[in-house]
Amino acid sequence: MSELDAFGRGFGSYEELWRWSVTDLEGFWAKVWDHFEVRGSYDRVLGSAGMPGAEWFPGAELNYAEHMLGGAGDDLAVVAHSQTRASLSLTSGELADQVARARAGLRRLGVGRGDRVAAYLPNIPETLVAFLACASLGAVWAACAPEFGARSVVDRFAQIEPTVLLAVGGYTHGTKEIGKSADVTAIRAGLPSVRHVIGVPYGQYTVDADVSWPELLASAPEPGFDRVPFGHPLYVLFSSGTTGLPKAIVHGHGGILLEHLKAHAFHLDTRPGDRLLWHTTTAWMMWNVLVSGLLRRAAVVLTDGNPQYPDLGAQWRLAEGATLVGTSPAYLMACRAAGVEPGDLPHLRTLGVTGSPLPAEGFDWATERLGVPVNSMSGGTDICSAFVAGNPWVPPRRGELTAPCLGVDVTAFDAAGHEVVGEVGELVVRRPLPSMPVGFWNDPGHRRYRAAYFDTYPGVWRHGDWVTRTPEGGFVISGRSDATLNRGGVRLGTAEFYAVVEELPGVEDSLVVHLEDGDGGPGRLLLFVVTPAGLDDDLRQRIRTALREELSPRHVPDRIEAVPAIPRTLTGKKLETPIKQILRGRPPAEVISPDAVSDYAAVGAFTGSLR
Repeated sequence: MSELDAFGRGFGSYEELWRWSVTDLEGFWAKVWDHFEVRGSYDRVLGSAGMPGAEWFPGAELNYAEHMLGGAGDDLAVVAHSQTRASLSLTSGELADQVARARAGLRRLGVGRGDRVAAYLPNIPETLVAFLACASLGAVWAACAPEFGARSVVDRFAQIEPTVLLAVGGYTHGTKEIGKSADVTAIRAGLPSVRHVIGVPYGQYTVDADVSWPELLASAPEPGFDRVPFGHPLYVLFSSGTTGLPKAIVHGHGGILLEHLKAHAFHLDTRPGDRLLWHTTTAWMMWNVLVSGLLRRAAVVLTDGNPQYPDLGAQWRLAEGATLVGTSPAYLMACRAAGVEPGDLPHLRTLGVTGSPLPAEGFDWATERLGVPVNSMSGGTDICSAFVAGNPWVPPRRGELTAPCLGVDVTAFDAAGHEVVGEVGELVVRRPLPSMPVGFWNDPGHRRYRAAYFDTYPGVWRHGDWVTRTPEGGFVISGRSDATLNRGGVRLGTAEFYAVVEELPGVEDSLVVHLEDGDGGPGRLLLFVVTPAGLDDDLRQRIRTALREELSPRHVPDRIEAVPAIPRTLTGKKLETPIKQILRGRPPAEVISPDAVSDYAAVGAFTGSLR
């Protein structure tokens, strides 16, 4: 029996339960609090229900980390697989002890409530320990994966002015040994607020630091959890930076606690004693969702390295003993094309899929090979959870995301703000969620926050996905309606991309387009540059090298072409989305108004042979 059966007793269907969850927000979220025995007290659920700025559980004080720790001492809590060092595991007791020691060490370094702690760390137990120690103090966590270049990291961390930086000096990706010491030096130089660098030894890699991880844990453990207001910042997650710097999205202790309890118990069907495997980096919100499996007293499997090394079957071999396996549509489609068989996974109960739309053929392959429900989910860094997903009450449907998540009043709007069914519209949420951002860091008056989600439909959250709501109540996601570049789970914004390319000598202007693969693959990344002196192989190589080193190896373009000019709106914005549609075969007249473009003749270079 799933947790949803007990929680939803008295309701005749999932649709009936969901309808109650979005019409009686106070009743639903109060029941979530009580059902999971959240430690803390409150006077009321909603002080204000308006968006943006809904006030949840005013007066309540709690601590997310307090609920993450507390399993029986000998229960398995963490299993870690790495291509940099040997596998290891931690029991709940060992995890709690290390968190208490790291808490004492961070306090010794002067870290307290509200201070920011930044991590340039892979998906390893030390990252989880440091995060929970930070949360226990009421300090604010932020992380970037080591595959990010120094510039990308500084663009993110500099916004929050961290006082402590944790880092590794490198990692192994398959057979590649990747040193990151120079990047750590550059990152520290770009963060004048940092008072201490904590070096985490990782295989053969070390980093120049004033405190080592063993030294941090050398103090006697000081278990404890400082309870903070419901909306007190827990961590900052970074958007992809489509325009300007990446958004520094602040999530609170209470909102993440309630949302992840709900998501794990009711949508991922996570149960005590389960084992959860989801290949992710520390820069993706799925890391935050994965480790929250500890809230349900499940063990979490942490993986670091090339997920397809030494072959495509590697992820399935790691899945032995897992009850939940999470992966990407691209991986499933690659296994299908290569004839990879997952093998016998007797404990598997659910396959989770997210990151991009899952083609129907991928759904068929996974269902036939694994014989378990395929839970295709869609959400975002913005809420650190899902808007639509599967659940144990509704069978999954081919080509669809099963249903709206509990407590999420999600639907599709047309341009005029009318709900549409059976046709593509904007994904919107009409009522607040506890895990909507507390705000953006350093955003006076919440101006950026309002502009990001509420400018199109006042009082209604517009997420930026194209979606079709089906007559059966499911959803079909068509992709982003903005210009985020999502390659292999690493999301970067076009603004970050241009900041690197357009600083190179010989490049005057540029435009990047990601043509996603309809079969769930990585698609093609096309870069167009304006180069007065001409585009030769040397410049192409310099562009590729700069993007690889400063942003991400996954964002090296598949093709670089010269164009006479980059088409822009009259206000100077690059026509990223219209050009993408043209490259997919749409006639320019259907997607661009000549009166709205400063140089309409520039559009002609993007038709025909460049597709």
